[in-house]
Amino acid sequence: MAESPFPDVRWGSETSFLREPATAFAATKPGSWVIRKLAGVDRRLLERSGGRFTILGPIAAPVVLLTTTGRKSGKPRTSPLLYYREGEQIFVVGSNFGQEHHPAWSGNLLAQPNATVTIGGRDIPVTATLLAEPERTRIYREFDDMVRVYGVYEHRTHRNMRVFALTAA
Repeated sequence: MAESPFPDVRWGSETSFLREPATAFAATKPGSWVIRKLAGVDRRLLERSGGRFTILGPIAAPVVLLTTTGRKSGKPRTSPLLYYREGEQIFVVGSNFGQEHHPAWSGNLLAQPNATVTIGGRDIPVTATLLAEPERTRIYREFDDMVRVYGVYEHRTHRNMRVFALTAA
């Protein structure tokens, strides 16, 4: 198997005593609100550290900065997102914390699938592919296994969460 073009750089530990309580809090509506409010701080930390550090670091959450092209503005738009790695691809979910509307970055990828991820001090051009069933559900379950908030998000809304595969361009 070829080596992944995406470095695996997480700090913290998946066995940290903070992981379970932090994940449980994130699954609540107040927890989701707090994380949404901290997204700007996290984006700045990730940008300044080249994708090396995140506020979710102590629990070893795999976070990437995704930069898309705004479908209306044409300007770069950057979002910190959890990702799941499998083989030579990483995956991102448009959960939007279970809100009723899709996150803007997912609409940007539908309009322009070429984007950039920043991870481990590297900017990597990627091409995004929207997953269809049954692959969408399989990867979504991997996210829920990794961080047990995605099952909660799924039940907060009636929309189907968009799942994208990101492949190095």
